[in-house]
Amino acid sequence: MSSNKAPMLSKSRYLSGLQCHLRLWNSCFNRELASEVTPAQQALFGTGQEVGELATRLFPEGVLIREDHFHHEEAVQTTRNIVQDPSVSTIFEAAFLYHDVRIRVDILKRLDNGQWNMIEVKSSTSVKDIHLPDVAIQYYVLKASGLNINRAFLLLINNQYVYDGSNFDLENFFSFYDVTDEVLSIQNEIPSSIDEQHQMLSAADAPLVQPSRHCNTPFICEFWEYCTKDMPAHWIFDLYGVSQKKFDELTGMNVEDIKDIPDAFNLTELQERMRKCVKNNETFISKRLHAQLTDVEYPVHFLDFETVNPAIPRYAHTSPYQVIPFQWSDHILYEDGSLAHKEYLCDDDRDPRDDFTRTLLHALGQKGTIFIYTTYEKTIIERLAEYLPQYRDDLLRIPNRFKDLCAIIRHYFYHPGFHGSFSLKFVLPVLVPEMRYDTLSIKDGSHASFEYLRMIHPDTVSEEKEKIKEDLLVYCSQDTLAMVRIREQLMK
Repeated sequence: MSSNKAPMLSKSRYLSGLQCHLRLWNSCFNRELASEVTPAQQALFGTGQEVGELATRLFPEGVLIREDHFHHEEAVQTTRNIVQDPSVSTIFEAAFLYHDVRIRVDILKRLDNGQWNMIEVKSSTSVKDIHLPDVAIQYYVLKASGLNINRAFLLLINNQYVYDGSNFDLENFFSFYDVTDEVLSIQNEIPSSIDEQHQMLSAADAPLVQPSRHCNTPFICEFWEYCTKDMPAHWIFDLYGVSQKKFDELTGMNVEDIKDIPDAFNLTELQERMRKCVKNNETFISKRLHAQLTDVEYPVHFLDFETVNPAIPRYAHTSPYQVIPFQWSDHILYEDGSLAHKEYLCDDDRDPRDDFTRTLLHALGQKGTIFIYTTYEKTIIERLAEYLPQYRDDLLRIPNRFKDLCAIIRHYFYHPGFHGSFSLKFVLPVLVPEMRYDTLSIKDGSHASFEYLRMIHPDTVSEEKEKIKEDLLVYCSQDTLAMVRIREQLMK
């Protein structure tokens, strides 16, 4: 329950309110209901900070407003003083307050005519729809605060930039995008949006908002788990590939549970399979499943890669967000039933691609079916072949041996416990319940990437590096052993 006085809005709160009023309410009054920040989200925040700090180097003369968000009024006063100082040409984290909305502007650049350019730094490589209200609310507060704004820019990453390995070219790493016209076109909407949000936050009770597709667009809501905790175990949201239109149709029919979807409702083949399995509490097993799993050449490999895609290139001849493989695991099943395991992990900060490729080719040899889970490994191998021409022919022969276990399951098997997902993290607990990811220190690929970067960071102490290394080896090995056990279970 709120007090009569609505809390202040910030840029992030305002954007939360545009997505969902309940998200904004909970952000203000029920923060304890939010899910824990995941390692992937931590990595995203860290990337944003790194890119933001890098952007300030484009303006070496800039002055930083040092007061943090707990001292916004002091930051506003410091900003006012610096704005009045003509010797300061650039301000970082300038603070303003208007209409009970607090903002901090990444970069304000003073022009010779007394006007200012505002610059919002993003770690994206292209302008996204959500960037426009982000810049627009800042523009609104700046203009209302008396600043004469010339143009509004997004400063984004240029994904065509190639790092040469020695000199980091900031001018080419970043790209400016003028979004002034787009921002001006939505200025008239902002006052009413602010008023709506303030009015909602002044109410006695939380707004009533039903979970839907908006919960994950444009951001994954941190209150998703709380808001959906009372939904049926087989909620219609779990329907594989369900569209917003189809979801709304079912919701309009007061259908929440997959088992209650009418027989005549138009579903895809896979969605209909899910509906029948849930309704009848049964497992779908195609007659073709066994043949798909047993049509193999020995030795049979079960292969998984771990990769990292840093926003700021680390290695020569790489670009922003280029995917770099740093680890592989290969469980090898021989015709006599024996199982072996081989693995590789780059445990220092050198470019891992050459060693990764050389050791992988040696482990896979020239024969044997290779099970993968999704086609991700195929994509990585094709990129390695482009970068390492000396291994090109050998690399490009590997995908001819691939069998995608995920695709086999998606086409020929379904269990209600999958809840519409064919991710290894959903499939494994259903088929091989004694193997779980929630007991591991590293629980998914994004977490593995985050930990890898932490392992090779020069500030990480040796004991911690060894711990991370062991956790990475355990995690990647689990992925490939999981495929072995899943195949065994499906063949029974």
